[in-house]
Amino acid sequence: MAKYLVIVESPAKATTIKKFLGKNYEVVASNGHVRDFPKSQMGIDFEKNFEPKYITIRGKGELLAKLRKEVKKADKVYLATDPDREGEAISWHLSKSLKLEDKKYSRITFNEITKTAVKSSLKQARDIDMDMVDSQQARRMVDRMVGYSISPLLWAKVKRGLSAGRVQSVALRLICDREEEINAFIPEEYWSLEAVLKVDKEKKPLVAKFYGDKNGKIAINSEKQVNGIIQQIEKEKFEISNIKVGERTKKAPLPFTTSTLQQEASKSLNFATQKTMRIAQQLYEGVEIKGHGTIGLITYLRTDSTRVSEEADDAARTFIKENYGEQFVSEKLEEKATKKKIQDAHEAIRPTYVDLTPTKIKEELSRDQFRLYQLIWKRFVASRMQNAKYETTSIKIDVGEYRFTSAASKVIFEGFMSVYVSEDDKEEKSTILKSISEDSKLKLEELLPGQHFTQPPAHFTEASLVKTLEELGIGRPSTYAPTISTIIARRYVAKENKNLYVTEIGEVVNGIMKESFSSIVDFHFTANLEALLDCVEDGTVAWKTVVSNFYPDLDEAVSKAQEELEKIEIQDEVTEVICEECGRNMVVKYGPHGKFLACPGFPDCRNTKPYLEKIDVECPKCGKDIVIRKTKKGRRYFGCEANPECDFMTWQKPSKEKCPECAGVLLEKGSKLMCINENCGFIKNAKEK
Repeated sequence: MAKYLVIVESPAKATTIKKFLGKNYEVVASNGHVRDFPKSQMGIDFEKNFEPKYITIRGKGELLAKLRKEVKKADKVYLATDPDREGEAISWHLSKSLKLEDKKYSRITFNEITKTAVKSSLKQARDIDMDMVDSQQARRMVDRMVGYSISPLLWAKVKRGLSAGRVQSVALRLICDREEEINAFIPEEYWSLEAVLKVDKEKKPLVAKFYGDKNGKIAINSEKQVNGIIQQIEKEKFEISNIKVGERTKKAPLPFTTSTLQQEASKSLNFATQKTMRIAQQLYEGVEIKGHGTIGLITYLRTDSTRVSEEADDAARTFIKENYGEQFVSEKLEEKATKKKIQDAHEAIRPTYVDLTPTKIKEELSRDQFRLYQLIWKRFVASRMQNAKYETTSIKIDVGEYRFTSAASKVIFEGFMSVYVSEDDKEEKSTILKSISEDSKLKLEELLPGQHFTQPPAHFTEASLVKTLEELGIGRPSTYAPTISTIIARRYVAKENKNLYVTEIGEVVNGIMKESFSSIVDFHFTANLEALLDCVEDGTVAWKTVVSNFYPDLDEAVSKAQEELEKIEIQDEVTEVICEECGRNMVVKYGPHGKFLACPGFPDCRNTKPYLEKIDVECPKCGKDIVIRKTKKGRRYFGCEANPECDFMTWQKPSKEKCPECAGVLLEKGSKLMCINENCGFIKNAKEK
């Protein structure tokens, strides 16, 4: 009987697949990559047409020796790594490390780890796709060039241990740019006006909002303006001029891609992107389910595609018909429109068996596995269901020369919402009084004016950052989670209550990247490079063309930055603070959280203390100095040096100038100075520095 060897990446995947195949199949794991660039050098031979230098990863020698023994026993080898570029590259590296050139071997891929999919893949075995491999090689080499060229400059300029990456530097810039927008934002005052109206004999009042007049919308910008409107209308008669009843639909969602899964899991489950991918990997590789054995519960988790196989689509529609009724089954499938190429060899992320409902298998899953599986299952089933339908009612109410409006909607057909409602779709329920008509009599009970201020752009969360990276065409499904994890681990960014804030170290690194390597952190450049890598995968562009065109500009920028860096003497700033242990003047150093004070006598004297940098502004509460402080996670703010006795703090930098109207603190907001007291509202242009 012939012997077959199947090689996958992970032991969990190997365990699941082994149960689907016969006794003449041996399934083993490579535990990920087996070859890579050496850590001690760039690993690219520039003189030999950018030839990569690969070595066996440290610690993989013993594993490869075992794999070679298994290869010798086998009549044929199947390389069954993940169905994407990285998986294709791992298979290629395995073929080289195991010297499979003289052996019968094939590449197999499957989008889901089920018995049907795995057995079907064996019938469709193929050669390794070298276009996919070359696309991955080009990505790794470009990223290597960026990291190994720029990181040493960051060590010289800031501190050792920092790093620059092609995608991580762009993600950091996005967060820094948003922080600058927020800091420069000047709130603008606006007012709302609501009328509480009694309708005939109805017990429940009707609340209408000020709209404007018959000619259109009117914005209320001040208290004086709202008081003027109130004076004109409080003695006038409120009359219904129009009631319009209509219908609107809410479209059923598309099934999850990697990006949308990460976003929704962050919003509804409070999962970090890394956690989402880790748990999804477990669901994909296989879970022991009673009556089924070890099976993969979801399809491949790294995908840009919303496509679904015909078999899965039919199974979902049958399930919906049997469990919800034929009227809930959607007539047609709407695919996500996209101008750019997507990895459409994959399907969307969906359950492998739609009849394995979350409640059926809850006992076999951990809490987090259940919650994520339930989210994926509900979204997929909802994607095959009818749109939800609402009855909408809008009312126009005239009073004098002004107009108020009231609107509400009620669900008349739940459709997909009987299964799934996303966080963004959750709305406040609003209802219009049933008996109201154009002849209804209205009596004013109360007018409610409200003061508001425009809000700055929201800080990035992991979910919104992933969405922005995807919209800009930066990175790919496999890169979102590691990119965000890296900038947090490097302490360039701090995560507090879901929000991402740039740290002092992050600001410094971003400043250097923008100044010396503007093309690396340029959004369009990075997106164009991703498009070129797609062309390599298509076989329309040679991978070494991409690499050879990229390197000269990077090399020139590095050389220029090195010259400029050589002119800068990086010396520790000496302070007047005396080290109490040895009497030396302490110096300012950079650490993982930013600046700190250290004794220059290191290693003989290891004394350190926090560095409280004064900004030459007095605290408005106690008169002591305001200093730059940091939260535990590295986010900068301005507070009193007497903290905790004095609790003054602000996120924006206070100015030396005082407010001429209320003598309060003026905060620096971009090119403006703004009073800290919202009720004062004083704003002026800042003097040029």
